[in-house]
Amino acid sequence: MASRQNGSKNLIVIGSHWGLDYVAIPDYQSLMLPVLESCSKGEVRIGSVVDELANKLGLSTQERSELLPSGQQTVFSNRVHWAKSYLNKAELVEITRRAYFRITTRGQTVLQTSPQKIDIKFLMQFEEFRRFRERSTAASQSESETPGPTAEDQKQTPDETMRMAYRQIETALIHDLMERIREAPPEFFERLMVNLLLSMGYGGSTVDAGRTLGGSGDDGVDGVIDQDALGLDRVYIQAKRYAAGNNIGPGAIRDFFGSLDRHKATKGLFVTTSTFSPSAKETAEHLSKRIVLIDGDQLARLMIRHNVGCRIEQTLDIKKVDEEFFE
Repeated sequence: MASRQNGSKNLIVIGSHWGLDYVAIPDYQSLMLPVLESCSKGEVRIGSVVDELANKLGLSTQERSELLPSGQQTVFSNRVHWAKSYLNKAELVEITRRAYFRITTRGQTVLQTSPQKIDIKFLMQFEEFRRFRERSTAASQSESETPGPTAEDQKQTPDETMRMAYRQIETALIHDLMERIREAPPEFFERLMVNLLLSMGYGGSTVDAGRTLGGSGDDGVDGVIDQDALGLDRVYIQAKRYAAGNNIGPGAIRDFFGSLDRHKATKGLFVTTSTFSPSAKETAEHLSKRIVLIDGDQLARLMIRHNVGCRIEQTLDIKKVDEEFFE
């Protein structure tokens, strides 16, 4: 381990034995050579390799525990698994039993050449790996007329690439939802909020548990949700359909607080298609009644999560080998 100067900051160089130069979690291609070396003396368990490499690379506790969005596996472990998988496709390692693998004769020959790095481009010299890549490329191009970046061009694992694409699609959907809401009449926004809260489970299954109150006599509230069958506990809603950049200030929060007081309500929900100013958020925090603030981005994400104003276009099932079946 060594340090170098970069302006006024000291950077730590870790893993120079493998030609790596980083302080963050390395990508899966950078891990291929370390994974191959980890099994150079015989059969190893993948979990032990993950721990061993994390120690050698000096990963922090936070880096070791950083999870994928699914929450099922750490980022570092996922990348080590993908590195092992690609080495297996090139027949540099072989799976011996569940969670265990070892180096092959071909893998030993590769290590004897002292490679500086093993990546997708390096593995393409092996016919078995080329056939695997050809099958993968053909399958992906049959699904899309526009081919995406190849594995040689990107550093993400297929898992990460898929999730990145999902986030891009979701971001575009959030923008589209906000545009449609802003273009709709004001009363549509009020109905939307009632429907969303009912979809989230507020009001239960009671008939007419949610209703809009928009109009000249609404006393500053646009909707109400009964949280029990008798309407003893209610949540009042204020919905402001503003353009982006037209932020809600503290005055609107205080006015809504007064409306809740007139309705003898203890809690309220203030929703806007724009955002809240810092002073508006601070005002809501210090008032004696519980007022929850939902901005445009939060609103769109709730709509997506509960399928309000959007629908599932396609479902992709990600499957893996059932190890117990083969045992």
